[in-house]
Amino acid sequence: MARHCGAMATRIQARLSTVCSSRWLQDWHLSLGLSGARLAHAGAAERLQREYDAVVIGAGHNGLVAAAYLQQAGVHTAVLEKRHVLGGAAVTEEIVPGFKFSRASYLLSLLRPQIYAELELQRHGLRVLPRDPYSFTPLLEDRSPPRSLLLGHNMAQNQQQIAQFSQKDAQAYPEYEAFMGGMVSALDPLLDSPPVDTAALGKGSLLQQLRNLRALRPLLQAGLALGQQLPRYYEVLTAPISKILDQWFESEPLKATLATDAVIGAMTSPHTPGSGYVLLHHVMGELEGRRGAWGYVAGGMGALSQAIAHAATARGAHIFVEKAVCHVLLGRDGQARGVALQDGTEVRSKLVLSNASPQITFLELIPQEQLPKDFVQRIQQVDTRSPVTKINVAVDRLPSFLAAPNTRDGQPLPHHQCSIHLNCENTHLLHQAFTEATHGHPSNRDILTPPDLERIFGLPGGNIFHGGMSLDQLYFARPAPSYSGYRSPIPGLYLCGSGAHPGGGVMGAAGRNAAQVALKDFRSL
Repeated sequence: MARHCGAMATRIQARLSTVCSSRWLQDWHLSLGLSGARLAHAGAAERLQREYDAVVIGAGHNGLVAAAYLQQAGVHTAVLEKRHVLGGAAVTEEIVPGFKFSRASYLLSLLRPQIYAELELQRHGLRVLPRDPYSFTPLLEDRSPPRSLLLGHNMAQNQQQIAQFSQKDAQAYPEYEAFMGGMVSALDPLLDSPPVDTAALGKGSLLQQLRNLRALRPLLQAGLALGQQLPRYYEVLTAPISKILDQWFESEPLKATLATDAVIGAMTSPHTPGSGYVLLHHVMGELEGRRGAWGYVAGGMGALSQAIAHAATARGAHIFVEKAVCHVLLGRDGQARGVALQDGTEVRSKLVLSNASPQITFLELIPQEQLPKDFVQRIQQVDTRSPVTKINVAVDRLPSFLAAPNTRDGQPLPHHQCSIHLNCENTHLLHQAFTEATHGHPSNRDILTPPDLERIFGLPGGNIFHGGMSLDQLYFARPAPSYSGYRSPIPGLYLCGSGAHPGGGVMGAAGRNAAQVALKDFRSL
């Protein structure tokens, strides 16, 4: 997998290492019989029923997670997906004959460990291949041989690699990793609960107000865990990542390699205030108990979506593809009462959860006059600018780099399984790429440009997070102030996708949290 840092603001991700082994992945995938069309009806009704307790719009991973939890709680749930394949942006598709690709998202780490365990995803076919080493940055420089930076989970080897460029940085790297790890551990509880509903804190009886205060517990836990380091951690959240990295390191190859996680998917430069949070978001993950680890899903990312779907259908959920929702049905009381499909079919339900973006959910599926004007304006103003261009290529041999030539027998080397950072010798190149993108200059290799990502996967503006992960669009303000707790201005309609807290990435937290909120309301009906 290659990351190109010289154009379109972040990277071109070329599926190099995964595609070379795609024959094996394809055989494993087919051996499970995980065809998207077949799975959509496996264990479900042969035809769509006209009434359910809950309907989920969109079979992205968050929608599937929400459906699994709702059904597990005894809420009869249907998932309706407009495409022919499940998974949203977490899909496996054969776009070159004989080769299957993780067409959009391509790595797994952020999926919440509770979802792994509670939905028994391994039992439902999920197999993850950890990356170690995980990052390879070859340098284009006037020396023989050129150098490269290879990072993995072995700290001693990392320090040896970094020492090529700076002994000081090699000594500082373990402390930097521990510092970032402490911040991740402190903020981790915030991912698994709705943001605090500030409007509800002062409402109701004294007893109700005291109960509402319990919602502050995750926020207080995070503050206590940050402790005396709070000022330094606050700086990471708000400062440009270039400033943070300059405080720790002096070598440009190391700083540029780390900074790529601060700009991926975001229309930001390493010099943009707040870019530090984007980096933090990408190191919040966990894989098989190891913090910050990332891995490839055997069978591609679609196999993850299939495993979640199997978990949902095993519990009794009904999942259908090629069922495009036209609009949400509203009762005379203004409450969501189900959905209408493009073919005219109406499906009634007490709950509607939308895995679609806030823009599609509230600007296309709901009549504007049914929503508060200030809310509509907020949704219209969400920053969805995207720098992402995804390129999928089928190759007939492994790439050979001047800094790490292939062996004569052509066998894979450790760096072939990494994210490969191209044109990432220094942070200036990242900033230059951002500047080019802001002027509308894409790469000459682009395949899935932002308009393609919006058209195919419903990502607004091509933004992989359903909206920028800037500080003004997080937590209390995601997708809009006073509506950050998954409920919407329409009673019975909930947002369960990446446009809700805690944001983008294959995390599943929005789906799990939204299901819990919807269940609470369902029990009170």
